[in-house]
Amino acid sequence: MSARLPGGARWWGLAVLCASLLMVVMDMTILNVALPDMTQDLRPGSTEVLWIVDVYSLVLAGLLVTASAVGDRWGHQRVLVAGFVVFGLASAAVLVAESPAAVIAVRALLGVGGAMIMPATLAMIRHLFPDGRERAFALGIWGAMAGVGAALGPILGGLMVELFDWHAAFLVNVPAMVLGAAAAIVLLPRGRASSPAPWDVPALLLSVVGMLALVFAIKDLAKHGVEPAGVVATVVAVVGLTLFVRRCLGRDRPILELRLLARRQVAAGVLTALATMVALSAVLLVGAQWLQAVEGLGPLMAGVALLPAAAGAIVFAPLAPSIAERVGARVVLAAGLVAPGLGLLALALAGDPTYPVFAFSLTMIGVGTGALAFGSAVIMAGTPTDRAGSAAAIEETSYEVGTTLGVAVLGSLAAVIYRDALPLGDLAGLPADAADAARESIGGAQGVASGLDPAAAADLAARAQAALSDALAGMGAAGAVVLLLSAVGVFLLTPRRVDLSEVDGH
Repeated sequence: MSARLPGGARWWGLAVLCASLLMVVMDMTILNVALPDMTQDLRPGSTEVLWIVDVYSLVLAGLLVTASAVGDRWGHQRVLVAGFVVFGLASAAVLVAESPAAVIAVRALLGVGGAMIMPATLAMIRHLFPDGRERAFALGIWGAMAGVGAALGPILGGLMVELFDWHAAFLVNVPAMVLGAAAAIVLLPRGRASSPAPWDVPALLLSVVGMLALVFAIKDLAKHGVEPAGVVATVVAVVGLTLFVRRCLGRDRPILELRLLARRQVAAGVLTALATMVALSAVLLVGAQWLQAVEGLGPLMAGVALLPAAAGAIVFAPLAPSIAERVGARVVLAAGLVAPGLGLLALALAGDPTYPVFAFSLTMIGVGTGALAFGSAVIMAGTPTDRAGSAAAIEETSYEVGTTLGVAVLGSLAAVIYRDALPLGDLAGLPADAADAARESIGGAQGVASGLDPAAAADLAARAQAALSDALAGMGAAGAVVLLLSAVGVFLLTPRRVDLSEVDGH
């Protein structure tokens, strides 16, 4: 049922939801800055590094449908509060995480909390703002907070890493989760669907298994190519998700209303989210390493250097609905993909990127984040209030699959380019076994350099920096292709007329 709250109460409730999104996004981007110190401290292998980065998205994607279904029945506010508790406890658990396996476990538990928080925020906005135009503006503010969180995370994380160590970058979540839970209890309505779908345990199990297998398959195939584990995971994903889709489509009131994707505006919004997250996740991961290894910035200043992304989001996200009234939703959605596509193209054409070029790319990506928020408004305008949980789960799944694809595919492409661009055969004094470590990552090259004589160390460092710049440019080229092709698809898919003023998604 929709929450008919007074205007002031609705906006205070939105503030809680925006703060929720801010903290979750901050936590995702904090890792990019904390990762170099974490890897130097714990010395994880390359596979463990990928698990540390990706397990959050894997667990979150697997549990989104279940969390949304629980929210429809139990109340999205209650699920949100429970998510705060889990997220806070996981963040505190990092104090005892002194091995790669322990950090992976902490990140997995954070994924459980994130699965409860993220779709609940979107569904609650649908309940709080039944009027479409008001909801579009609210989602613009909400989307701007995603850009702010993406920028503040590295700054706050960098400050914590420089003042203390990488553990502290996670601990900032704990007081925020306590305050968020208290505010949600006081300010937010229950947000429960008036007629939730009946429980369907087999469907929920199929969604969990299918999504976990899908995300694992993407990661494994991108890293290792065609090998048994990735192939088995792919088969499990295809079978599990096919059975899940058939079960949902065969029921009048399924646990996840996949028929929403038959609405062109919903499908266009989902494609926008997927493509944007592919580019954003890869650029933030590789870019944060490039800023520290090539530009020579510390963790804190590397975070500050990512601020242009927030600037683009803050400016464009709240303006997107009013711009759409003049030029149409399809133009705004497509332009929101073209802008970051051009930003990544600039990285590719630069060859040897400089910070001004990288800052331009970040600004354009921030504009794309604004389109992401407008895509949420388009999706929710095409969704009945009683199906807000399903719409939120579908959209959030596209976020997480996009993030995983970005890190696994574009991130792996960057790693391949780095390895191929790092010539070591004529490097004086380099042991044979050290060459493999240097080619594994920029952190590995820095570790190898620390054991060489000063001249050889400087030579290796220069070669590794040049190789990482090549990797950033190559990843930019691939990301630009993904975004520009997606822009064409979104423009063709979006209806010529999208009415954001619809009250109940009909």
